[in-house]
Amino acid sequence: MQRSNMVETSSFYHTVSNEGHQYTGIIYLLKHFGWIWVGLLAGDDESGERFLKKLESLFLQHKICSAFVQRMPVDSRFPELDELNTISANTNEFYSDPKVNALVVYGETLTVMWLSTALFFAGVNYTEKVWIMTGQIDFASTVISRDWKYEIFQGTLIFAIHSNEHEEFQIYLQNIKPAKTHLDDFFKEFWAQAFGCSVPDPKDLTESHKFCSGTESLRDLPGILFEMVMTGHSYSIYNAVFAVAHALHNLDLSRPKHKAVRMTRPLEEINPWQLHHFLQTLSLNNTDGETVSFNENKEMGSGFDIINLLIFSNNSFHKVKVGRIGTKDSQGKQFIIEDNKIKWHGSANKVHPLSLCNPYCQPGYQKEKKEGEQFCCYDCVRCPERKISNERDTEDCFKCPSDQYPNQEHDKCFPKMIVFLSYEEPLGISLAASAIFFFSVTVLVLKIFHLHKDSPIVKANNRDLTYALLISLLLCFLSPFLFIGKPGMMTCFLRQPAFGVIFSLAVSCVLAKTITVVVAFMATKPGSGMRKWMGKRLTCLIVFSSSSIPVGMCAIWLTISPPFPNLDMDTLTTEIVAECKEGSVAMFYLVLGYMGLLSIISFSVAFLARKLPDSFNEAKFITFSMLVFTSVWLSFVPTYLSTKGKYMVAVEIFSILASSAGLLGCIFFPKCFIIVLRPELNNKEHLMRRKQMQK
Repeated sequence: MQRSNMVETSSFYHTVSNEGHQYTGIIYLLKHFGWIWVGLLAGDDESGERFLKKLESLFLQHKICSAFVQRMPVDSRFPELDELNTISANTNEFYSDPKVNALVVYGETLTVMWLSTALFFAGVNYTEKVWIMTGQIDFASTVISRDWKYEIFQGTLIFAIHSNEHEEFQIYLQNIKPAKTHLDDFFKEFWAQAFGCSVPDPKDLTESHKFCSGTESLRDLPGILFEMVMTGHSYSIYNAVFAVAHALHNLDLSRPKHKAVRMTRPLEEINPWQLHHFLQTLSLNNTDGETVSFNENKEMGSGFDIINLLIFSNNSFHKVKVGRIGTKDSQGKQFIIEDNKIKWHGSANKVHPLSLCNPYCQPGYQKEKKEGEQFCCYDCVRCPERKISNERDTEDCFKCPSDQYPNQEHDKCFPKMIVFLSYEEPLGISLAASAIFFFSVTVLVLKIFHLHKDSPIVKANNRDLTYALLISLLLCFLSPFLFIGKPGMMTCFLRQPAFGVIFSLAVSCVLAKTITVVVAFMATKPGSGMRKWMGKRLTCLIVFSSSSIPVGMCAIWLTISPPFPNLDMDTLTTEIVAECKEGSVAMFYLVLGYMGLLSIISFSVAFLARKLPDSFNEAKFITFSMLVFTSVWLSFVPTYLSTKGKYMVAVEIFSILASSAGLLGCIFFPKCFIIVLRPELNNKEHLMRRKQMQK
């Protein structure tokens, strides 16, 4: 009768735990030791089929694979030679697989007998396999095993019905003697086979019989034949008798209290149903201090002990309790195992053997399924870039936290360093020194022009516009200091808008200078109407109108989506970039595009006016300066987009310095050369003579 059907029978109580605890225990045990490539052996009957179906379902849920399934006969007949050869060949095939070192056996004692026979005929040597056997198998249940060698099962782990040691029980067994005990036929047969002698029978004293001397003792028998400790079955019977006795006692106590004398009722007068209430509500400690009670399924639920079987050369054995499954301990654990108590087979005495389809994937690797094989068989591949695994047999590598990066072995994460273009590093120092140098040169040029403000060469090139251009270049050379150092709220807020407005102002001054040259030439023609545009009005209009547009753009930019400081943790693998986000990237490129448009217009006008005959015509110098300026900023865009981290800032600073230096050098150095080194050319007569020569 199956357990599920028994539960429905109201009169059936279980003193042995549900067999399902064994399945759970096997899974816990395999997972605890990492055995995922396991062999299954079961009796070739209905219970064996049920076991395999249930266990393989649990295997699938817990990512364990059965390397093979071997069915063993369950009958007691001696096998025919052909059948024995087939079983032995199959047994040798699975037993010789070095990857399968954990073997789960389900069946009765005859299953072990068949297995032992098959291993013997297969010539299997002493190896480091770990046998895991269920509670139905009893090594000491048959006398036929007296001369059989069981050392191959050394270190076996057995799920045995829970029991406790009873010293009184051992004393009782030691005192059993044929002369002191009323012997039945079973006992006589057992005693004869166990000790190789006959128990004297007063009715048959034939001399040919080898009679027992009376000194024989059960404790002298090898453990493989007889165990002196109380087995799980005996302990369950003990608890059953204990529970029924107390139920009867409680039933007797439940008689009406007004009866002065309590009469003991014969058992024949008690109906079984009268005990249900007392059995179901029973909860007390037995003589070993363990609680005896039944749950809602009428199960005592004492669980199973995990036994480590130590077998010696004389077939004696010792059972060591190393764990338990099915009942929770004081910490709420349902599965308890003490690894240090387990004695493994052979050379694996200190370290438990492995049972894997392939070696573990070490940290830094992840599993990759092998096509056409079970999921327990896999390849190990290195974790992808920016991912790690810090445990064995990781299914998928994972990313480090955003503020950390993986090491080269991909098994650890290290903190990222925060980087930015600082004044302490060579690149930052070089750019800052360059900005200071060009700023100083611009101040010097401005001073030279101011000292010679009344000279013909300064007057001829629109003195006020020249001052405006030099001041804007001064600001251009100062703007890199907004880019160097750790980004803050204010520096990010001002950085790009200031750059856009200042450069637009500088280019507007250059455009005004170029247009002034063209207007001055056209105004010299007779009857020209361009004379009215001569003077400061035109230059102020050009500078104001051209520079007010980027001012409006930046005002909108700072209103709707201003730049802000940000920590970029994703761009670089090992560093966190402290940067300024533009806020609105579209507005940034719109301001940059407008500055490019102004420079192209200035270059075009200057190129067309480069050969106009005018005193100290600047058009040719402006043409070259705008060519440099435009080239720098055209190459800036792809370079800026292709660099990362602090080097993006360095590229922008370099472009600011290079383009500003181009304007300064191409427009002002020729004039400074004449003012400082060739002052004889800086006079009105020379200007008039040159004008006449051009005509």
